[in-house]
Amino acid sequence: MKVHSPAIPPGGTIPRRFTCDGEDLSPPLVWEELPAGTRSLSLIADDPDAPGGTFVHWVLYDLPATLAGLPEGVPAGAQLPSGARHGRNDFGTLGYRGPCPPRGNPHRYYFRLYALDRPTGLAAGASRTQLERAMQGHILGQAEFMGRYGRGTR
Repeated sequence: MKVHSPAIPPGGTIPRRFTCDGEDLSPPLVWEELPAGTRSLSLIADDPDAPGGTFVHWVLYDLPATLAGLPEGVPAGAQLPSGARHGRNDFGTLGYRGPCPPRGNPHRYYFRLYALDRPTGLAAGASRTQLERAMQGHILGQAEFMGRYGRGTR
């Protein structure tokens, strides 16, 4: 199972348009080689380098396994036309919110995709913890990629 973004080189810099300093759009994502039996997908994007501990930027679940990716700028509503639902990020909102680190060294941003043997059935607005609980025992595979973003020093 693989996941990547055509807009973000692996381990490279996340373009400004996908951050709070730009348009704050979600980056396009592409995945492939899903495990046999995959019925739904979940996505979690986070920053493990945040000053207060890991900060969640995106929680999305119950994506149909028939999708091969997501376009740039996924709308932030509770539910997408595909039936997928957004969870609550650590900004307290639904949908993607991009990197917005304090000044200093660049932070790492991980995008993790999970292949599940069933949909989670969670209502929109679930937390990362609630999603992880719902996925327990149903993960067939997972993949991730990482990009970096920093705002320099003062």
